[in-house]
Amino acid sequence: MATADENLEVVASPTSLVTSFPSPVTIGKWQIAFILFSILGIAVSEYFYAYQNVGYGIGMSIALVVIMYILLSITHLDSRIIQSIESIALIPLYIIFTSCLPWFFINQQFLLPAVYSCILALCFWHIYRSNTSFKQMFAFDKSKLLKYLLIGIAIGIPTGTIEYLILRPAPATPTFEVQYLLRDTIYMLFFVGLGEELLFRGLIQKDLTAAFGWKWALLVTSLLFSIMHMTWRSVPELFFVFGAALILGGLYIKTRSLVAPILFHAVNNIMLVSIVPYFFIK
Repeated sequence: MATADENLEVVASPTSLVTSFPSPVTIGKWQIAFILFSILGIAVSEYFYAYQNVGYGIGMSIALVVIMYILLSITHLDSRIIQSIESIALIPLYIIFTSCLPWFFINQQFLLPAVYSCILALCFWHIYRSNTSFKQMFAFDKSKLLKYLLIGIAIGIPTGTIEYLILRPAPATPTFEVQYLLRDTIYMLFFVGLGEELLFRGLIQKDLTAAFGWKWALLVTSLLFSIMHMTWRSVPELFFVFGAALILGGLYIKTRSLVAPILFHAVNNIMLVSIVPYFFIK
């Protein structure tokens, strides 16, 4: 895999997650500053959205997207930096879409898939514009599905339990029912797990890897993933999510497939909201 040296010269190896490039590219400091500005802008807008005023948070997200695209249009950047910034811009767009649409008319049990359908739509739009290969991104191999499922279960059960002990969410229903477990499994696998892993690992981490190498990409993506969980208003949760994101990103790097991260993510969330809470009902 490509790594960034002291001069941030990036060379992608043939075995990396991204396509090999014909020659190394030096990333200028001001281009790095653009990335840092985008991350800081997301952190500030998410902080205001979660802790201060929802309206201010949405307004900041709108302003950030506008500024990012204005700067993209008037500056000359390496194509890999452009791709990375456009991927990161999906995060404030995701905040805007999920916060401003009139969700009140949707039945509450369909709210989660409706919200994550917007995230998936944004990801598919970006994938279409960037001519990214779905086949290469998911690298689905049915012969490895059981292996990935076992990995997801082995990691997701303990992490989901730990996250529950951090957040202590109330059970969705008074008693445990299989029908709701099946519903939540579908939601967590095909909407939450798929949507967030496609956005953070499949797009953002992949594009940052092409620009800066896998180490910086893994750290930055994990930081962004943690920032997006500020809405839980829990500092321990931010540290937990950062650690979980390192595992998710590591699985993506190791397997070169989104399947294992999606399964791990889904199992973790199923434990968090659909199974563990019922062990603590008084």
